[in-house]
Amino acid sequence: MMPLTMVNPGEENIIKRIGGKEDTRRFLENLGFVVGGAVTVVSDIGGNLIVNVKESRVAIGKDMANKIMV
Repeated sequence: MMPLTMVNPGEENIIKRIGGKEDTRRFLENLGFVVGGAVTVVSDIGGNLIVNVKESRVAIGKDMANKIMV
């Protein structure tokens, strides 16, 4: 298990755990980041990521991406 920030672009991964406080987890869940869901990193710009999740592109910061474990 590793944080989303360590994933190579183009690889599809399955979300295993989402850390952080309850409001952070709820925010990520509303964006489509749920345990068992697929996530693909599209690009990594200085640690900030653009990812495909639930057939949508979402930009998330490095802090948020470190809370998503794949």
